[in-house]
Amino acid sequence: MIKDRASGRPERPAEATEVHTRILRLALGIEESRSYWEHVDPSVPVADRGLVAFEHRWFGSKSLERVRFLLSNFVDRYDAFPEALDVLRRWRSMDAATRQVVCHWHLQLSDPLYRRFTGQFLVERRGLRDPKVDREVVLRWVKHEFPDRWSEATLVQFASKLLSAASEAGVVSAKRDPRALLMPKVPDLALAYLMHLLRGLRFAGTLTENPYLTSVGLAEGVLDQRLRSLRGMTFRRMAHLTEFEWEAPTLTAWAEAAL
Repeated sequence: MIKDRASGRPERPAEATEVHTRILRLALGIEESRSYWEHVDPSVPVADRGLVAFEHRWFGSKSLERVRFLLSNFVDRYDAFPEALDVLRRWRSMDAATRQVVCHWHLQLSDPLYRRFTGQFLVERRGLRDPKVDREVVLRWVKHEFPDRWSEATLVQFASKLLSAASEAGVVSAKRDPRALLMPKVPDLALAYLMHLLRGLRFAGTLTENPYLTSVGLAEGVLDQRLRSLRGMTFRRMAHLTEFEWEAPTLTAWAEAAL
C-alpha cells in the first residue's frame, strides 16, 4: 500500500498518466470485465491468476496467452482502484447500461489516450454543425497529438481501436464511417458510482468538470439537474461555486446502502 509521506495515510489511487498501447489488443471488453469482476479474488497474487483463470474458463475458450493478457489489463483498469473493484465484485445486479459506462470510465481511468479522445476530442466534435467522425479524422488527431511517436501502421491501428472502444461505450455509432456521435444512457446508480469513485481519487479536473462526465454528455445544466436528483448526496451550485454533501463517507459505504 502506498502512503502519503507527509501524513502517513494511504495515498489515494490516481488516474493513469503514462500513454501506452494496450488498447491495440483490448478495447472496452465489457463481457470480459464482467467475468473478471465475478471471478477475481484480489488476495490471490497477480502472477498466480493466469492458470486459475484459464483452467476455470473465466473467459471461455480463450488461450492461456490471451487470458494472461486480459488479466494484466484488468489489473490496471480495476485492481489499481481496490475499493472500486470490491464494489464491482459484489454488484451482481448491474444492468447492461450501467456496465457499459462503468467499463468506459475505467478504461478512461487507465488509458490517458482514450480519456483524451473521448473526454476532449469527441466532446469538441459535438459542437460542429455536422458532428460526425471517421477513421481518417481520428487518424489525423492521433498524428497531431503524438507526432513521430509511432509508425503509420500503428497509428492506423490506434484510430481503429479508439473508434471500436468508443462504439462499445455508446459514444459513437457502430455503423460504418462516418459515425454519428452519441450520448450513452447513464442510469442514476452508474452516475452515483462515478461520483463516489471520483471523490476518492486523484485526477485532473473537478467533480463537476472532468472528461469522465463530459464524455457521456453530462455537463453544466444537464449535469446539475442529474446531480440534484441523486439519492445519497446533496448538490448545490451558486455561481461558480459548487457544494456536495455526502450521506456515505466512502464508495464502499455508498454501495452497502444503495446496491
